[in-house]
Amino acid sequence: MRNDNAGWTGNSIIHLEGITKSFYLGTDHELEVLHGIGLEVNDGEFVSIVGESGSGKSTLMNIIGLLDHATSGRYFMEGVDISAVRESALCTIRNRQIGFVFQTYNLIPRTSAQKNVEMPMLYAGVRPQERAERAMALLQMVGMEDRAKHNPDELSGGQRQRVAIARAMANDPAIILADEPTGALDSRTGRSVMDLFHRLHEEEGKTIILITHSKPLAEETDRILTLIDGRITREQQGPFRAHGVPAPDSETLDSDPV
Repeated sequence: MRNDNAGWTGNSIIHLEGITKSFYLGTDHELEVLHGIGLEVNDGEFVSIVGESGSGKSTLMNIIGLLDHATSGRYFMEGVDISAVRESALCTIRNRQIGFVFQTYNLIPRTSAQKNVEMPMLYAGVRPQERAERAMALLQMVGMEDRAKHNPDELSGGQRQRVAIARAMANDPAIILADEPTGALDSRTGRSVMDLFHRLHEEEGKTIILITHSKPLAEETDRILTLIDGRITREQQGPFRAHGVPAPDSETLDSDPV
């Protein structure tokens, strides 16, 4: 894997330069949904990307998460030029360096919570006993150890999201990408999920990128980026949420689905 770090400052875990993304709609027709995105995320930051539906925020998350390729521009992750990495190596980086949390959970049906959490470790080649032990430790961390043998359809929405967060932590990734993680939850359950992200950030030192349409959620993060029509139009510092600062009241949490 080539490490061509020209253009990378060395201070960021994620560095985007001039990222565009176009979708081809037929001969001579294309739709550009991201327009020259530049973005830096430092190691250990909790950053939110805020935008309405159709702003391009999920497309940007897919590129950051190596689920899709940019049409043009450069992307460095920990100094590695992603454009120079083979697809097979990208799969390894995605599996070991990035944990995903989605609005719809994306748990495997008819598979227990424990086995869902084990899945990324299985792909990473972790031995069965080690997988099982770490999965149970992670489920305990998110308060779901007593539901380890339950399938997703036996769990509430909040419980499923807790399992999804445990799964995101399976390979101890450097980065967690959370795409509208409270969007399908009621306000009280969403509050508990956000509290988990704060714990991972403050106690585990995880870099977290939160994709959201909710300004109250974004204000809990270190830095807020506003995305409108495929462009970052504003960047501002969020109020620093040091450990021990009370969380907002649950009714301030906007948890309506997008």
